[in-house]
Amino acid sequence: MTLVKRCLAEFLGTFWLVFGGCGSAVLAAAYTTNSASIGENTAFPLGIGLVGVSLAFGLTVVTMAYAVGHISGGHFNPAVSFGLWAAKRFPAGDLLPYIIAQVLGAILAAGFIYLIATGDADFQLAGSNPLATNGFGAHSPGGYTIAAAFIAELVLTFFFLLVILGVTDRRAPKGFAPLAIGLCLTLIHLISIPITNTSVNPARSTGPALFVGPELFGQLWLFWFAPILGALLAGWLYSNFFAETLEEARAFNDREVESVH
Repeated sequence: MTLVKRCLAEFLGTFWLVFGGCGSAVLAAAYTTNSASIGENTAFPLGIGLVGVSLAFGLTVVTMAYAVGHISGGHFNPAVSFGLWAAKRFPAGDLLPYIIAQVLGAILAAGFIYLIATGDADFQLAGSNPLATNGFGAHSPGGYTIAAAFIAELVLTFFFLLVILGVTDRRAPKGFAPLAIGLCLTLIHLISIPITNTSVNPARSTGPALFVGPELFGQLWLFWFAPILGALLAGWLYSNFFAETLEEARAFNDREVESVH
């Protein structure tokens, strides 16, 4: 598969992740409606809440991993690309094109979310996390410090990459990798939405931040540095301690030959 086709798959996959995940947070997390037939100003909470948003992020990864994962590898995240490179599963020469495609997909998705959200006359780019942006301190949903945000993003991305590397290892059961990765991302959001609004993905953080002004954009560095560092550590660990040995590879190949005959 050509690099252009793989980058297009990464662009679409990251677009879907941001549009589905951040879109659910902006448009559906706390949705209410007024019923004039029952009484003026009667509100019915219909929002999907924290659990719903967590599931939305996981579902975007599951669906696009099955749809285009066989084309590009289904990274949809610069940290994942760096982690796979550190694990010696991804060429360094493809890092920059992949990351550019991922960031552009995230920016376009955030732009569409913004255009849809402004269709509501009450919408405004105000509050601590407009457009589902990531932040710490005053921009953390729970008011968590920069240190807490850094630790959460680093640790959660580290384990996200361990899961990705483990379930995509050829020794792992076949066909279940997208489900495991999507469920892992759901769990990560259930843990960390109150801390940082959950990034573990620099592209996902960049797209919304571009639309909300310099204050939140000024915190974006943490959501590049911590996830990429966590991913690099996981890639190094897996490559040096859990990667398939030469003996295991030979045994695997012998079993494959035996199964053919």
